[in-house]
Amino acid sequence: MTSEEMRCPPRVFRGDHSDLAQHAERPHRDVFEVADRRGDHEQGAGHLSGGVYCTIGGSCRLKLGRLENVDSSREKMIASEPLPHFVDDLLGYLYETHPTHATLDGVHTHDDLLEDFSRHGVDSELHALSGYLRRLDEINREALTGIERLEHRMLTSHLQSRMFELEDVRTWERNPQQYADILASSLAGQALFMFAPAAERARRVLSKLRQTPRLIQAARDNIKDPPGIFVKVGIETMRGALKFIEDELPRAFADVDDLHLLGDLADAQTEASHAVGAYVGFLEEMAPKARASFRLGRDRFEQKLRLDEGISIPVDRLLAIATRELEETQEAFKSLAGRMNGGDPLETWARTKAEHPAPGELVKVGREQLEELATFLERQSIITLPAGEQITVAPTPDFYRWSFASMWTPGPFETKPTRAYYYLTDVDPTWPPDKQDEHLRDYNYPTLWSISIHEVYPGHFLHYQHLRRVESKTRKSIMFAPASFIEGWAHYCEQMMIEAGFGRQEYRVKLGQLAEALIRLARFVVCIKLHAEDMSVEQGVRFFRDEAFMEEASARREAERGTFDPTYLVYSVGKLMLLKLRQDYKQQQGKSFSLRSFHDTLLGQGTAPFWLHRHLMLGDGAGGDVLE
Repeated sequence: MTSEEMRCPPRVFRGDHSDLAQHAERPHRDVFEVADRRGDHEQGAGHLSGGVYCTIGGSCRLKLGRLENVDSSREKMIASEPLPHFVDDLLGYLYETHPTHATLDGVHTHDDLLEDFSRHGVDSELHALSGYLRRLDEINREALTGIERLEHRMLTSHLQSRMFELEDVRTWERNPQQYADILASSLAGQALFMFAPAAERARRVLSKLRQTPRLIQAARDNIKDPPGIFVKVGIETMRGALKFIEDELPRAFADVDDLHLLGDLADAQTEASHAVGAYVGFLEEMAPKARASFRLGRDRFEQKLRLDEGISIPVDRLLAIATRELEETQEAFKSLAGRMNGGDPLETWARTKAEHPAPGELVKVGREQLEELATFLERQSIITLPAGEQITVAPTPDFYRWSFASMWTPGPFETKPTRAYYYLTDVDPTWPPDKQDEHLRDYNYPTLWSISIHEVYPGHFLHYQHLRRVESKTRKSIMFAPASFIEGWAHYCEQMMIEAGFGRQEYRVKLGQLAEALIRLARFVVCIKLHAEDMSVEQGVRFFRDEAFMEEASARREAERGTFDPTYLVYSVGKLMLLKLRQDYKQQQGKSFSLRSFHDTLLGQGTAPFWLHRHLMLGDGAGGDVLE
């Protein structure tokens, strides 16, 4: 699924095009068995023979009278847990603790569960993660392969990142939106993906609905002093979840003919709706008193980037890079717009935005674009197109109409053939003409090309097709995936396709790509200034309007998003890191370099921080910064 997120938590694909919603009443964004799943308890025997007694917490003891004469280094190597075993156990724990993400990973063992955000649940997760971190640290690095040592480092940062989120960032204590996002995504995953018969998925939804009051109670208990902007967005997101529960779930399972099940669903929907609706009222009362700061602060911002994305570059240098790239892209945009009509660049872009699909034609145009993009990729031999599930281009379901565009792709571990969905949000026929036109202006043809490239070919959808073929679970699961690689790839594709000759005869397509790049680069600047400096939301609005040439409403949505999605610089940063990797790889390969080989090799390595990709692709030449 794309949504700018799922690890923005709670999404991996951060929904880059779900932030342009036009409905004020909805949010405007974006399997393995283990014995205890705590990570630090003892398990008698099992892993190794020869009298070795291993603990899930990571230590190994030798039974009396066994292996006394073995030297200590040999003893340590024998006692060390295999990394794949550790990964299996960790994934099993994470799947049970984060069942919504497990579904999106293609694992359905816990589809009947909702996350436990109670204080006890949070404390238990911290305790378990600490145990897994100790256990990982006790694995003998010398017994690992070269690739496993890189994965060991990646997993260490990932566990530290999860603990940092719970202990220091504390989204669970500051932002009610997290609870609404989990609820909506968890229910939507069962409604949209046909990986099981409708009746079976309806029973899973029934179980989740019955757990909804518990989830909402956790939100009530945990969130005490939130920033005002978080309450505002939380109210909107909760209203979207409420509308989904009340209006859309019954339609999603309209074909179920089990009357008893339908009756239970109706009762559970009523109870869940009451809990969510009451919490919306609670937040509305809280809103006038919400005065806390949304800022992470420089230290936490840098730490989050280091742990989440493997980026250790100081904020000041990152800001200098962002400013340089923004200015260069602005010049390219103005130069191209000037060549198109010799007049004012902003007037050129305004006229370009006026050319868009007619109301009701969006899906048809999107379907035609995908066919053309797939044909271009096949003819140009830019990247391998693996056989995979079919893509259905469809209007966004009503419950998800707060999104602008989204790609719902079955997870990499999905075992059953399941259709993928590319959703585009067309106008509501009941809107007045001026509102319909405003909405469709953001769907102008050049921008729609960039969206289709980003979400489908060769962006997120094609990325997932390659991800299915990855063998390493560490680099296959989206549970460990850094957003800078996921979103960096998709954003890179927008530029790469233009460089490869797509739309060569049409300046508008290139102008649309540059316009999208400007928005991402403005995010790069604004998130740093919001969280590491003292920029206000209003100053952020002006920055998007003046520097990325956005209209007022869209600029405000972008600036507000920066408060609760502090690292939405991952699009631009990821693209820049990928471009540097491509340049370094090309220089190393010389005449043998090919774009297709580079792309296939890169995606064949799975999802990982760029420092790890550099080691895999460049070997001894992987030194230096990931970004310059």
